[in-house]
Amino acid sequence: MKSVEIKASLREDAGSKSQLNALRKEGQIPAVIYGGKENVNFSVDEGEFTKIINTPDIHLVDLNFGKSSTKAVIREVQFHPVTDDPIHIDFMEVFDDKPIIIGVPVKFVGKSIGVLNGGKRREKLRKLVIKALPKDVPSEIEVDISNLRIGHGIKVEEIELENAEFMDHPKAVVVAVKTARAAIEEIIDEDEEGEEGEEGAEGEGGEATAEGATEEKTEAAAE
Repeated sequence: MKSVEIKASLREDAGSKSQLNALRKEGQIPAVIYGGKENVNFSVDEGEFTKIINTPDIHLVDLNFGKSSTKAVIREVQFHPVTDDPIHIDFMEVFDDKPIIIGVPVKFVGKSIGVLNGGKRREKLRKLVIKALPKDVPSEIEVDISNLRIGHGIKVEEIELENAEFMDHPKAVVVAVKTARAAIEEIIDEDEEGEEGEEGAEGEGGEATAEGATEEKTEAAAE
C-alpha cells in the first residue's frame, strides 16, 4: 500500500455549518479521524487531498499535525451534489499491530485464452475486501487470467494472497469469460432488472401520493 503525507490542521470542535463553509472557501476540507482513543476534528488542504482521490490507488495517509502525526486510511468521502467537490472526509486511525479491513483494487494480468477465441471478459469485482495488518496490504491484487477459457471464471477462493484474509464470499466470481452472445444477454438482463426496480419505486411513490390525496379530500369533505 502506498504511503502519502498530508498536512493537517486541528479544529477545536465539529464546528457549525457556517464555520465549515468558511473553511471550504479557504480551500480546506473538514475531516474527522476515529478509531483511536477519541475522535479528532481537523481539516486538510483540498489541493493535496485531491491528488489522492483522483487515482484508483489506496493509500496509507500520514496526517502531519506539526508536533505529531497519525497514520490513517480513508473511510468515507462526502462530495457536493452539484460541483462534485469533496466536502468532508472520514479517516480511520490504523496501528501497526492491528489488522484493518479495506478494499483493494484488482489488476487483471495476461491475455485470456477465452478472449483470444472470441469470448467476452466480464469483470464482476474490481475491488476485493481484505483483512490484514497495514504493512501487508498490497496496492493492488493481481489476478492472472491467461488460462481463463470461455464459460469459466475465477472465484475469490482461487486467489492467493499472503498474510491476508478475504472478506468477500469465497464463491463470488471475480472475473469470467463468456461467449459474445451470453455476455450481451447478461448486460440486457442487468439493464432490465434496473428498469424494473425504477418502475417499482415510481409505482410505490405514485400509490402513496394518491392515497395521501384521497385522505386530504375526505377530510376536507368531512369539514
